[in-house]
Parts: sequence; C-alpha cells; structure tokens
Amino acid sequence: MNVEVKGTPLPVAICTLASGESIITEKGAMSWMSPNMEMQTKGGGLGKMFSRALQGEAMFQNIYTAMGGDGMIAMGSSFPGDIMVLDVSNGPVIAQKSAFLASESTVVQEMHFKKKLGAGLFGGEGFIMQKFSGTGKVILEIDGSVMMYELAAGQSMLIDTGCLAVMDASVNMEIETVKGLGNKLLGGEGFFNTKVTGPGRVWLQTMPASSLATVLASYITTSS
Repeated sequence: MNVEVKGTPLPVAICTLASGESIITEKGAMSWMSPNMEMQTKGGGLGKMFSRALQGEAMFQNIYTAMGGDGMIAMGSSFPGDIMVLDVSNGPVIAQKSAFLASESTVVQEMHFKKKLGAGLFGGEGFIMQKFSGTGKVILEIDGSVMMYELAAGQSMLIDTGCLAVMDASVNMEIETVKGLGNKLLGGEGFFNTKVTGPGRVWLQTMPASSLATVLASYITTSS
C-alpha cells in the first residue's frame, strides 16, 4: 500500500492499493475512493469491539478491498493537524486515544495500559492508549503540528501533559510534579509534566484537542 498525505490544516491520506489488497479504516473516515473498492463493516467480536470503545474509537471498523485491479481510497482528518504514516514492521508504537485513522490489514491494534497510577491519572490521556504492532503501515491523526525527537538510551525529555502523541514502545513514560508551590499555582503550566526516557522516538503534538477546547471556551464565555 502506498500512502500520500496532502493538504493543510485538514490533511487527507490518499492510499493506493494493489488488486486484492485491503485497508482497515475508522468508521466514517472515507472521503472518496475508486469504484472498485469493496467495503465490509465488521466488529471482530465483542471483546475487540469493547477494546476499541475504551480506546476512543468506534466499535465497528470498515474494511476496503481493491477488486479486479489497483484501487484508491482517501481518508480526511477530523481535526486540524497532521496525519502520520508509520511502518510498525520496525517495531510497535504507542499512540494517544482516538489517534487511529487507518491501517493495513496486517497491523495489530490493541489497548495499552499505562503501568503507573500517576501516569494514568495525570498523563493527559488517561490510563488507556493504543498499541500498534505486526507488519505494515498505520495512519494516525495528530492534533496540531507534529515534531519528532529520537532519544538515546537514558536520555529524557519533559513534556506538557497532552502533548505526547505517539512513542516507540521502547520509550518509558512517567509523571513528574512541577517543583515549587508558586510555580504550580502561578506558572500556568499545571501541577504535572510527562517525562519520557529513551531509547526510542517520540512524536509531540503542538495543540492537543483538550487545549484547543479550553482556548475556544474562554472566547465563548467572554463573548456571551
């Protein structure tokens, strides 16, 4: 499968599939496609449906297959930001809830639980994230622009909660308390930061949906 991402600030992923090749998409993600793309809607069993619901995704997914020749399908972003294409053949990745847009049928999607209580309560995304493994490409939606950093073994970075979008499964994540009572109360940065430690890559998003909602709410409150 070949994937080309075009457009801003609401990008679209245009996928070209060989005859007989399939792609799994989030419910309602398809924007346009060639007429030889055949759709099937499946849940995959109660356990998988419940797992996807906990990950912030729809219980049912659509499977599109190119029939009788090469096919094309395009999926648009649901939020202003970026679309990432990652090949999990090089190793599994962990993403924020609701990041999934589409993947090759060989990609395995499952829940990922944050191991530490603090990370689950204050890490910005709750206890449950998404893990993608297997082989092939996964297509993810990112809030705002995306920046990638590659951390060496033992190298750490502090991130505002909610800005961590995706990381390699080899990266460790924990929560650190902001030092100093005055900093906590007056600094405007909250009480906690997310700490990630390598080895591995991390992808950060510049405008989490929760932060945008807070900004818009302040304007709505002021205008009313």
